[in-house]
Amino acid sequence: MTSLTEAEAERYNRQMIIPEIGEAGQEKLKRARVLVVGAGGLGSPVLMYLASAGVGTIGIVDSDKVETSNLQRQILYTSIDVGLFKAEVAARRLAQLNPLINIQSYHVRFDAANADDLLTGYEIAVDCSDNFATRYLLSDATRRAGIPMVYGAVSQLMGQASVFNYLSGPSYRDLYPDEPNASSDTNCPEHGVIGALPGIIGSVQSCEVIKIITGAGDTLSGRLLQIDAFSLRAEIISI
Repeated sequence: MTSLTEAEAERYNRQMIIPEIGEAGQEKLKRARVLVVGAGGLGSPVLMYLASAGVGTIGIVDSDKVETSNLQRQILYTSIDVGLFKAEVAARRLAQLNPLINIQSYHVRFDAANADDLLTGYEIAVDCSDNFATRYLLSDATRRAGIPMVYGAVSQLMGQASVFNYLSGPSYRDLYPDEPNASSDTNCPEHGVIGALPGIIGSVQSCEVIKIITGAGDTLSGRLLQIDAFSLRAEIISI
């Protein structure tokens, strides 16, 4: 007997008619628990697409407040949200988008003191952070927890995506063994990013999460997708 309600079956119909997903895949999505670290440029599309897809429980970790300069790319927010905590605004907006799922918000910074606790109970983590320190920390913590990390990064018109710590696959440290110093962080305030690029990479991350949960298709584990929006070229590199 299906665990989906009539409302869920109607809402997710266009997804469920895909043979590789079907009703069984949708039920897996309903039972899934995914933690998204960062609710900014990458986190906005990731959160919206995971909520729309029916991921049953979504956790949002972000300590920042909405700023006017965020609105160029962080599509979860509007001008009236400036000054409010991103995690709380995001949770409220996702609940409006899909009231059939459970949203947990944590307006804290993901750090060494809380990493393991925040990951407890989640089966996938999505890296939507904007700095190397958090990314290495999340990779190490997900490896300890035995769950995959879906990675994304953007700078200017260049973006990357991959899946780490999945089915004995490589970790982020296998791709970048040495942690750079803080001055090397390619964050938006220092280097900028075109607004549409986080949407592209965030959409790829969302798709990877859905594939991991449902078992549909091949994931980016062991492979790095690189997109150059300057030339609109994409390549996949083996890790």
